[in-house]
Amino acid sequence: MENARLEELRKRLEDSLGSAANMEALNEIRVKFLGKKGEITRLLKSMKDISAKERPRFGQMVNDLRAMAEAALEKQQKELEKKLREARIQSEAIDVSLPARRMEYGHSHPNTRAMEEVERIFIGMGYEVVEGPEIEYEENNFEKLNIPKGHPARDEQDTFYISGNILLRTQTSSVQARVMEEGKLPIRMICPGRVFRSDAVDATHSPSFHQIEGLVVDRHVTFSDLKGTLDAFAKELFGPETKTKLRPHHFPFTEPSAEVDVSCFKCGGKGCRFCKGEGWIEILGCGMVHPHVLEMCGIDPSEYSGFAFGVGLERIAILKYEIDDMRLLYENDVRFLNQF
Repeated sequence: MENARLEELRKRLEDSLGSAANMEALNEIRVKFLGKKGEITRLLKSMKDISAKERPRFGQMVNDLRAMAEAALEKQQKELEKKLREARIQSEAIDVSLPARRMEYGHSHPNTRAMEEVERIFIGMGYEVVEGPEIEYEENNFEKLNIPKGHPARDEQDTFYISGNILLRTQTSSVQARVMEEGKLPIRMICPGRVFRSDAVDATHSPSFHQIEGLVVDRHVTFSDLKGTLDAFAKELFGPETKTKLRPHHFPFTEPSAEVDVSCFKCGGKGCRFCKGEGWIEILGCGMVHPHVLEMCGIDPSEYSGFAFGVGLERIAILKYEIDDMRLLYENDVRFLNQF
C-alpha cells in the first residue's frame, strides 16, 4: 500500500512540474510537496505509525522521493530562469542601426548672458568683480550711503525688514560701502547681485531683481572720467555707433548726479517703436560719490574723489534681447528660454 501511495505522489509531482509555467507556480509546488505541511513531509512524520520492520525500507523510499523532488524543482527553476533571462535580453535589445536619441543641451539664461557681458566689459577696463551678502545691516544699506533715518527710501513699504536693523538689501551699493570701509585704495570695482524691494509684479517691476553697480575711488577722479567710462561701456554693449546723454538727477549717494540715456540702437536715434519715438533709451543712473559718503567710510574727501553708477541687469537683458515683459525672465517657460 505504501508503494502505491509513493507512486501516486510521484505521479502528481511530475504532472505539477510539467504544468508550472512561471516561478510563482513553481514555488507553490515546492510548498505543497516539501513545505512544513507538505505531502512528502507528512509522509516522513507518519513513519511512527509503520511497523519497525517496514520502517527502514519505507523511510528510504520517502527520502528518495524527496531527493527526486528537490532535484526536479531545481532543474525546473533553472529552466524557467533561463527563459526569463532570454525574454529580458530580447526585450532590452538595442537596435544599433537606429539613430541615437537627440541630446538636449542647456544654455545660459538671458540674465546670465547680460551679466557676463557687463562683467567682461568692465574687467577689460581693469575693474574687479566683488560680491556681498543679500541680507544686510541697515547701516550699510542706507546710512553709509547718505540715506539717514526718515528718508523715504527707508519706508517699510519699499524695504523688506527682517528685524530692527537687518533687511534684504535694496541695492548692491551696500557692497561699495563695505569695500570703502576696508580702506584699500584705489578702488575700481563692480558689484552684481540680487536686490529686493516691495514692488508689485508687472511688465517692468518685480520684488526681486538684479543690479550691477560700479565704484571708482582714487585721486583726481573727475566727472569727465565718469562720462568717458560710461560712453565706452555703452559703445561696447550696444555697438560702436551708440551715443550717450546725461541728464541732471538726484541720488543721495552721489553729488552731482545724472541719469544716462543711450541713442536707440534699433533706429540710430531717429525714433521708433522700440524707443517710443524719442530716439533715446534710459539705461542707468550715476554721479560723483558724495563727500559725506567718503567721510563715513573713512576716506578723506579732500584727497580722494570717486564716481559710482548703477544699472538694472534685467533692464540690460530686456533691451539687448528685445524682451517685452520682465516677467518672462522668471517664469522658466522653455518655449521662451529656447529662443536664446
